[in-house]
Amino acid sequence: MATQTAVRRGPKFGRKQVFLPNFTLTLLRTPNLPPTFASFIVPLNLNKLDLRDYLWHAYGIPVRGVRSYIQMQKVRQDKPNAKRPSPRKWFRPRSIKKMMVEMEKPFVWPEAPESFAEWDKETFDAAQEDRTKMESTFRPDWHTKPSAERGTIAEQAKALLKGEATWEPSLKGWEDVGEPVEVETNVRV
Repeated sequence: MATQTAVRRGPKFGRKQVFLPNFTLTLLRTPNLPPTFASFIVPLNLNKLDLRDYLWHAYGIPVRGVRSYIQMQKVRQDKPNAKRPSPRKWFRPRSIKKMMVEMEKPFVWPEAPESFAEWDKETFDAAQEDRTKMESTFRPDWHTKPSAERGTIAEQAKALLKGEATWEPSLKGWEDVGEPVEVETNVRV
């Protein structure tokens, strides 16, 4: 008998060819699971066969089994990011579908980087902070909150009352605008 070469063939899956998928799979870091398991957040319309097919054709990962569940979100009082908050209107956010895949070969996460200097994290954090400050000014209750300058004015007033600082006018001398004119003559108190 002639020896046959082993050809790696995958299991028979669907025949629908998808070259550019229009969905996003999020691989979750799950340290409490064994290394042969991987957990994903997937769209609600993705089923077990689609995930198994995708992992085989995109990454060549043979899958032993897939478990899926839909996690319903808690009911909230108002829609997030609403322009005008409306109390006593209940809203349930969209459910999240999670799938756990059992693989034949283990997958080990790479170590977390110690320094984020290569990705310029300081600039990203500064931009994120500026963005949150700017977004807070677009909220409807922005005018009711005290400004940042109000705290410094209060500190200056306390220092003046305690006698730690002295007040000086911003202008060194009065501005000469001509002859003095009486503005109101018939004023009764």
